[in-house]
Amino acid sequence: MTTATPIRQQYLEIKRRHADAILLFRIGDFYEAFDDDARLLARELDIVLTSKPMGRGLRVPLAGVPHHSLERHLATLIGRGHRVAICEQLTTQPVKGGAGRGLIERDVVRVVTPGTVLEPGLLQSKVNNYLAAYCTDGRRAGIAYADVTTGDFAATELDARSAQEELQRIGPAELLVPAGLAAQFSHASAAGAQPGFVTARPDAVFEPAAVRRTLSRHFGSRSLAPFGLSRWPLAAGAAAAVVEYLNETQAAVAGQLTRLSSYSAEAFMVMDDQTVRALEVFEGRGGAPSLLATLDHTRTAMGGRLLRRWLRQPSLDVAEITRRQEHVAWLAANARDRAELFAALESVHDLERLSGRARAGLALPSEVLAVRQSLETLPRVRAVLGRDGRRFGPLLAALPACEHVLELIRSSVNEEPTGRDGAGLVREGFSSELDELRGLLKNGRTFLAELEQRERARTGIKSLRVGFNKVFGYFIEVTKPNLHLVPEGYARKQTLTSAERFVTLELKEYESLVLNAQERVVELERGIFRRVCQEIGRSRPDLLAAAATVAHLDAVAAFAEAADRRGYTRPRVIDEAVLRVKGGRHPVVETLLGDGLAFVPNDLELGGEGSPEIALVTGPNMSGKSTYLRQAALIVLMAQAGSFVPANSAVVGVTDRVYTRIGLYDRIGGGESTFMTEMVETAHILHHATPRSLVLLDELGRGTSTYDGLAVARAVLEYLHNHPSLRPKTLFATHYFELTALAAVLPRVRNLRVEIAEEGGELRFLYRVSPGVAERSYGVYAAKLAGLPAPVVRRAEELLGEYESGGAPKAGADEAEFEGEFDRTVWGRGARVVQDLLALDVNSLSPVEALMKLYELRKAAEGEEGEGRRVLKSA
Repeated sequence: MTTATPIRQQYLEIKRRHADAILLFRIGDFYEAFDDDARLLARELDIVLTSKPMGRGLRVPLAGVPHHSLERHLATLIGRGHRVAICEQLTTQPVKGGAGRGLIERDVVRVVTPGTVLEPGLLQSKVNNYLAAYCTDGRRAGIAYADVTTGDFAATELDARSAQEELQRIGPAELLVPAGLAAQFSHASAAGAQPGFVTARPDAVFEPAAVRRTLSRHFGSRSLAPFGLSRWPLAAGAAAAVVEYLNETQAAVAGQLTRLSSYSAEAFMVMDDQTVRALEVFEGRGGAPSLLATLDHTRTAMGGRLLRRWLRQPSLDVAEITRRQEHVAWLAANARDRAELFAALESVHDLERLSGRARAGLALPSEVLAVRQSLETLPRVRAVLGRDGRRFGPLLAALPACEHVLELIRSSVNEEPTGRDGAGLVREGFSSELDELRGLLKNGRTFLAELEQRERARTGIKSLRVGFNKVFGYFIEVTKPNLHLVPEGYARKQTLTSAERFVTLELKEYESLVLNAQERVVELERGIFRRVCQEIGRSRPDLLAAAATVAHLDAVAAFAEAADRRGYTRPRVIDEAVLRVKGGRHPVVETLLGDGLAFVPNDLELGGEGSPEIALVTGPNMSGKSTYLRQAALIVLMAQAGSFVPANSAVVGVTDRVYTRIGLYDRIGGGESTFMTEMVETAHILHHATPRSLVLLDELGRGTSTYDGLAVARAVLEYLHNHPSLRPKTLFATHYFELTALAAVLPRVRNLRVEIAEEGGELRFLYRVSPGVAERSYGVYAAKLAGLPAPVVRRAEELLGEYESGGAPKAGADEAEFEGEFDRTVWGRGARVVQDLLALDVNSLSPVEALMKLYELRKAAEGEEGEGRRVLKSA
């Protein structure tokens, strides 16, 4: 028989309500986990698994972490996809009466999941942390996403076939899907095709009646029309799933979502994950910088997040692009004003996340003071904008001063607490009651000193001392030789070795007054700070408006800084299917070259009247073909993000999609070989590209045999050229020189080549792109540069000559030995020794005969020149 302790019963009751989460149960200064949760915690955090008695005959597994290190351990658990339920102590004293008699009241205050993290230490300051939801009827799909730290909340409805690209663009940390789709999405997530951890939700959450009830209760609106969702039921379903999930896991956090906006996915350029990786927009390879790292000169977390969004979803709105360019142009031309703006932005903290933490009641005093410093800096920002009111007028109008909340923080919160544990948090003069209590406590030492003097005079005990002990409180201490002088009214409190401690009625009253005052001071300070945070929360709409303006200014100033440093020019963005670039450069490669080397610029012209739509690019390996392709896409991306571009001039027609098929890799987890992956991605391009798209194809077809690859490459090229609904702007790099003949029969195809200079058998790459066809691929030369052994390179050159002459190549040494023939040309002057060696019947030789024969071969080899000796050693 086992009998569980009351605390064990309390734990089990709470665990039953959070069976799918790791329950961290607060006991004193530790968060403890029991049973299977303890085993999981010990394994994931690499901490000791122990045990604890929790009843007669009952000992359960235990693992725990100190409360002050919770955030660090949460990062590990959340990063591995676990849900963590935080169970706090809600009272400081045991609850009397009821089933929980003698227990401190405990309950789960929030469930932390990958998409609902609020702790700053668990978040990247310049990256949004999105919780998304998805639902579909098979034909259409609804997607909603929210960042609970910033208040962003948006939803859209789109064709189900395009939903995957939109989810990749959002990149959620956690994705909510109906239970019926959970297996499918979990498999995709494990294979790397679906971002974020997948959380299954009951299908009923997405049903229309539940959706209307959830959204109307959350926003207090009877209709979905204000959110633009009246005709998008699936988008509304996804939005309701987000709200319902937050209410279930962290009800206080759900209130952060005060706005819901609808958007069309067709308002932004589409780039799938493969394209983003190939262009190295956010992550470079091998430690190289990314495009984001090259352009990110932002000073605030809000600006950094917005810059990242602009690069991930370049705009298709020419008016919005032009607005950003106007701001970039002024800031690029006015370096002193830009420097002043940056200096001001250095003091602006993350108003989006700080105001969210204040609204949720999680803000620290330092975070409230960061809000104050940010708001105090806004006038400096307004001063810079005011220097061109015509250009920045709308931004000035959208930048509230937030004077009410600023004045409240100034008058209430001390810049530095004056005592331990945050005491002295509230400024003197803000609360008269608080000031009186502080005065009482401040004068306490005077009272005790006066009491000590009075009692010494009254009793005649010169060594009498008034003191304080944390355990026993205030006391009067009298040494044992003076005990006969103790007057009536002294009540014995504690006996020591050499003294006795007493208390008087006056001292008891004072002690009670002080203790009550201390508790009241703490209570008042906490209450005042809580009210300040609530006021920040109520002012959050204005704070978010200020944050949005600051983020925009920070992002365009970053573009201006990059343009000024690197000589970028303003592109002309027009609503036509054209791309004309003069002197274009790759923004990242250019920065890697440094000051000592100059990037070789190149022109590009695709689309428009009299210009081809497809360019076939040929040239040697390592000559810059891939760089040329990528820089074209990056110039388009930067232009539509609102940035200036690395070129002498550029005309960029609005591009709705950028697709790349670059590099060889496979998806073994998905059952796809290298060539199958290549074909799947190519099929996706051919099914989704439009006349407004830009397509980059690098060495298409090289994952299979020569003739198969050539056939596929030509068929794809012809399809892009001839299909009436396609005809995208296309750059096609290839080593299939046979394809260059198509320029003579396909009117919208043009041949380009990367120039080289050949001097004395050595190549010099010029990195210039000009009309025409490359003469050779120079693959063997590239192999030589890569460090292949010299014999391999020499043999490859021989074979290449034979292949190019149209003859069958002769067998190599290994093939000759296998076929029983001998080719003297392979071995050169050492051929006689090798021929004698190959003629031996080694199976019939005795050991002595073998030694003698080896001696004869050695002597014969010494008669040859050095090459013969090397051949014998090899043999």
